[in-house]
Amino acid sequence: MRQIDVRQLADDSRFNRFHGLVLFWCALIIIFDGYDLAVVGIALPSIMKDLNVDPTEAGFMVSSALFGMMFGAIFLGTIADRIGRRWAIVICIALFSLFTAAAGLTRDPVLFSASRFLAGLGIGGVMPNVVAHMTEYAPKKIRATLVTLMFSGYAVGGILAALLGKGLIESYGWQSVFFAATLPIFLIPVILKSLPESMPFLLAKGRHEELARIASRIDPGYHPAVGDQLIMPAQDKAPGAPTRQLFTDGRGFSTIMLWIACFMCLFMVYALSSWLTKLMAGAGYSLGSALVFVLVLNVGAVVGAVGGGWLADRFHIKYVLAVMYALAAISVSLLGFPMPQALLFFVVALAGASTIGTQIVANAYTGQFYPTAIRSTGLGYALGIGRSGAILAPIVIGALVGMQLPLQQNFYAIAVPGLIGMLAVLLIDHRKSASVQIEAARENQANAPIAVPISGN
Repeated sequence: MRQIDVRQLADDSRFNRFHGLVLFWCALIIIFDGYDLAVVGIALPSIMKDLNVDPTEAGFMVSSALFGMMFGAIFLGTIADRIGRRWAIVICIALFSLFTAAAGLTRDPVLFSASRFLAGLGIGGVMPNVVAHMTEYAPKKIRATLVTLMFSGYAVGGILAALLGKGLIESYGWQSVFFAATLPIFLIPVILKSLPESMPFLLAKGRHEELARIASRIDPGYHPAVGDQLIMPAQDKAPGAPTRQLFTDGRGFSTIMLWIACFMCLFMVYALSSWLTKLMAGAGYSLGSALVFVLVLNVGAVVGAVGGGWLADRFHIKYVLAVMYALAAISVSLLGFPMPQALLFFVVALAGASTIGTQIVANAYTGQFYPTAIRSTGLGYALGIGRSGAILAPIVIGALVGMQLPLQQNFYAIAVPGLIGMLAVLLIDHRKSASVQIEAARENQANAPIAVPISGN
């Protein structure tokens, strides 16, 4: 009888067609997710005019999805470790597709906000699940690269919403960009058929034949045989109460630090997303130039995400992440100072790379920190708690803008969370991460003395 460690099989595998399929579906889902979140901002001027709502009502209509994302990340991230990650992902897709389309059918701001809250549950819930899924199946040597490459689809979705939005709204009205969000619904049967289920879930449910088929696709060199025993490392097993497991085995303090880091990064991301155009326009740039800054910010985000993931696979991911937080604080602070426009575009791109890009790398690190069995739960809580920073940021920076402070002080306020996030990351005890503990267990097992029976004369 052979014992096959499927976690090690995935860790040691080389990128192949199976990994490409997982990457494709997870990235596509994230693109749809990014589109659904960005679509309201694209259509907001038309919505305000058509529904005759004032800026205060419009702000509530926009923020309702953020509240939904906060709850969705926590609850739909946690439920995935109970019902299976594939079904959790499908539930999230159905939520954000159907209720984004439903928002396009409403004529009342309250009903619109309620629809967006329900869509936000799916938008927020799908993030921890796809990150956990890609982390689970990616080869260890390129894990951070694949996770960040996948998550850069989030910015692609936002860019897609901007490119499609103008033409659709002018030709068919603002409702059309919401109706377009129903497309992922038709892909659900294909996703259920093509996307593999989580390995610990299959093992826990006794679905060994399905797990063996997946194992042979992860590593084509493995050929299942009768009597093979498929196992997971003890560190990847977290029986019962997944939320409580975030604080066991010495992970409690680091869990809080991850929450703080995500809160601070999402504060910076949404502060810039909400106020960069307004602040730049107030600094004397034309509205057209100010909108270009937003595009540059998102292009920088893609570069920062993929580049950060590449560096994280070659150096210590914790320290790469800490440096990215420091760069965020520096680049955002510099935005308040006058400089040549070419240099300003570079600094804006760097700010995008080190804020949005940093959050994507932080997601990759969080996914690696927790054992597979509670990975969705850990990511869900980190993103859910962090989402409160996204909700708070537009309000806090809006209040500062209303005080008519010097431009530099507004950007300092956005930059300070970068320093706090850097300190939080440095305080994480990396020795408690699942990847380190599993590696240590393997070394101990490999170095354990082998008992040799002594035969008599």
